[in-house]
Amino acid sequence: MDPEEYRRAAYASVDYIVDYYKTITERQVVSDVEPGYLRQLLPSEMPQEPESWDDIHKDFDSHIVPGLTHWQSPNFLAFFPANVSFPSILGELYSAAFSAPAFNWICSPAVTELETIVLDWLAKQMGLPSEFLSDTEGGGVIQGSASEAVVTTMVAARDRYLRDAIASKYSTEEEKDAAIAAARGKLVAFASDQTHSSTQKAALIAGVRFIAIKTYAEDDYALTGAALTKAFKEAEDKGLLPFFLTASLGTTAICAIDKFVEIGEATKDYPHAWKHIDAAYSGAALICPEFQHYLAGVEYFDSFDMNMHKWLLVNFDASCLYVRKRKYLIDALSITPSYLRNEASDSGLVIDYRDWQIPLGRRFRSLKIWFVMRTYGAKGMQEHVRKTLGIGVHFTKLIQAHPDVFSIATPPRFGLTVFQVVPSKPEETANDVTKKVANRISNEKVIFLTASTVDGKECIRVVTGSPWATDKSMTEAFEYILTVSEEERQT
Repeated sequence: MDPEEYRRAAYASVDYIVDYYKTITERQVVSDVEPGYLRQLLPSEMPQEPESWDDIHKDFDSHIVPGLTHWQSPNFLAFFPANVSFPSILGELYSAAFSAPAFNWICSPAVTELETIVLDWLAKQMGLPSEFLSDTEGGGVIQGSASEAVVTTMVAARDRYLRDAIASKYSTEEEKDAAIAAARGKLVAFASDQTHSSTQKAALIAGVRFIAIKTYAEDDYALTGAALTKAFKEAEDKGLLPFFLTASLGTTAICAIDKFVEIGEATKDYPHAWKHIDAAYSGAALICPEFQHYLAGVEYFDSFDMNMHKWLLVNFDASCLYVRKRKYLIDALSITPSYLRNEASDSGLVIDYRDWQIPLGRRFRSLKIWFVMRTYGAKGMQEHVRKTLGIGVHFTKLIQAHPDVFSIATPPRFGLTVFQVVPSKPEETANDVTKKVANRISNEKVIFLTASTVDGKECIRVVTGSPWATDKSMTEAFEYILTVSEEERQT
């Protein structure tokens, strides 16, 4: 493909993307394809001769697009949103064109420096403490996902604990190594039973133990200081070493918010235990001042992560991890072979983000963030968050207006409504009828939503953060859910 062929193909691709979004409300949100469908349509080996772009794009339209789930559709009400916007798409276009795997500052100075700047902008807009800014001992770095952020911070936490809490007690290297080896198998990470599974997975990767702390309805399923103190004490009684905690600002199933101040007070006697806040979805709301009170207690924590790619108009991947002291990431993750050394890095005057993450290479992800921030401005991004929150409140009110059919299972938060269907027959439970409704909705594919189990209760969860969602689209979704629920309650 020569430059002029690329120009023609790019123009046509932009037209295709615009037309896609113009018709997104008309598309079935979930695909009808069966597992393995694509292998039946594509050759068993790669082509040996060049093919024309027209032929490639034709197959893209006929083979690939039918197998897509349309996450930007207003009928996508599952999981959490995964937003995109046109400025973000343009950022990806330029990023791909420059193709800079910028592991060092020298690889492309603008890639590193723009990342530092936009993450400082975001931290200030969200109201994070100044200790998380790059002109202090801390700073921000873009990770691929909140799960990567948890793994990265857990590795740093493990190394910090073994060095500061264990090895520091000994004088010789031999003694230190022996003590560290003995302690590794006793390290244990904690999270609540509502916390995203990424903490448990991170523990598997880091080679440490994991304990989930039970939460209760009377606490709105938040992790409390008392529960954490009890869990730490029980672990210590078994000879284990608490070294890491994930607390949540908006858990995945129900958007529960852990008690940060209580957790901070409860861990004062554990100065070497790393405390991380996972605000993957709900953290986006912090750009609005009226939600920044949820940050109370963040001063006790070592790290904070939120995903712009969920709710803030930037496409995947753009997970923003902030640390209070970047030294701990660098100490745990920095290896500098001769072929990575350069004058700028050796001077200590620049940031090399390769030392803040698990991989070496990294994409130019800050560009799309910069484009979105400048195109929307803080006011436009706040307007998007408030609009979609309002749509969520609208849906909650529709559910609450039919108490004979629906019951709210957990407090609605951040546009998420979690509910059960009320049975109409004495021999049927709410779990039974809710499962029936969820399964039928899943099979019919008019809308896409997800189910969840909360403290033994089978629930349906509905959330939208799509720029294309409206009160009208959410009303239509509710009316469909109501119809299905009323029919299933009678069968």
